[in-house]
Amino acid sequence: MTRLAKCVEVSVCRFRKILLTHILTMQKDKKYRIFISAAEPSADDHCANLITAFRSAGHDNIELGGIGGPKMAQAGCELLQRTGDKATMGLNPLMQLGYYYKLLKRIKHYLKNNKVDVVVVCDSPAFNWHVAKFAKRKGVKTLFYVAPQLWAWAGWRIRKMRKSCDKLCCLLPFEQDWFSQRGVETVFVGNPMLAAIAIEWGRRKDYTNFDPKSARIAIMPGSRDAEIKSLWQPMQKIALRIKAQYPGATFVTVAVDAERRKSLEEKQIPGFESDYTISSICETADAADFAIVASGSATLEVAAMACPMVVMYQSSRILWHLAGRWLIKADFLCLVNVVAGKELVPEFMPYFTSIDPIVESIERFLEDKSKLTQLSGELAELTRPLGEKNTGREVAKVILQMLD
Repeated sequence: MTRLAKCVEVSVCRFRKILLTHILTMQKDKKYRIFISAAEPSADDHCANLITAFRSAGHDNIELGGIGGPKMAQAGCELLQRTGDKATMGLNPLMQLGYYYKLLKRIKHYLKNNKVDVVVVCDSPAFNWHVAKFAKRKGVKTLFYVAPQLWAWAGWRIRKMRKSCDKLCCLLPFEQDWFSQRGVETVFVGNPMLAAIAIEWGRRKDYTNFDPKSARIAIMPGSRDAEIKSLWQPMQKIALRIKAQYPGATFVTVAVDAERRKSLEEKQIPGFESDYTISSICETADAADFAIVASGSATLEVAAMACPMVVMYQSSRILWHLAGRWLIKADFLCLVNVVAGKELVPEFMPYFTSIDPIVESIERFLEDKSKLTQLSGELAELTRPLGEKNTGREVAKVILQMLD
């Protein structure tokens, strides 16, 4: 590079910094209002981190309101309505429909009668699409925080996405290219769940002295009632088969809360023994040699701990053959494999009858220390880019750029 080119490059960089500083200074002098729609507990977590990022950066001129849970309220969000309570989540489908209809009506009334600069919708696309659509109709900019999984199914909805979304903040690296190529302005912001984990990224487990006869195995049957109902009993049966093969093996089961722990203990089958821990996926996976995990976001947390695993999910055989297998376009369903672009961990999704293939897969891993070590290293490297960004801060930057 010539001296002149270097001077030009330095000048451009300085100009960008001056311009950004000028914009941020102007933004701190002007008042803004951001409305956040977070209908589920996980969205409450994500958006609480976003609000904290705004507050810690000194953006006191930005008024934050919306719907959400206790963590958003604690972070400083003025809630129009609290969401995600157990009483709400436990409603039957017809009552839930009525609840969300009234909630949407209340949000529309708020957006009609208050000047809002940006609407942030987090997860829950079935509900939040209606929020974003109305916001766009009122001329309000919209940001989707967490991408709907159109790459897995319902790809035709991308047109709907383009119409209702000004910017998208995605949590998985490949989603940035997938949505950008289809006309949606997208930024990868890291994964808030993994960003909150205080670990040494890239660290793998040491299986040098591992003995399958004393393996420590984590069981994670999920948090939803439907998951527990379909997976808890077969997971226990798998554990019994492993225990018969390796008598010294021990098990620890993760429950999302005290109520779920009680439910799991009450449904424990004869002969199965396990310790129980509450809401400690990362700690449990970190201490385990292997894990049996219900499909979902927990698989990424287990992967971040470099813990080898098998992933399970159950569904109706009739519905799967009638619709599921035709609607789902992704090659893999487990998030770890989706991010990897290959089957990094064995996924049994769905499985319908025999647990034999699952038991055999686990035993093959337990008998092969080199295979465990290799997978542990691959999982650690896979999740590194997901957890190295401060997601709340990254989303806040995108929102600031959207403000006039």
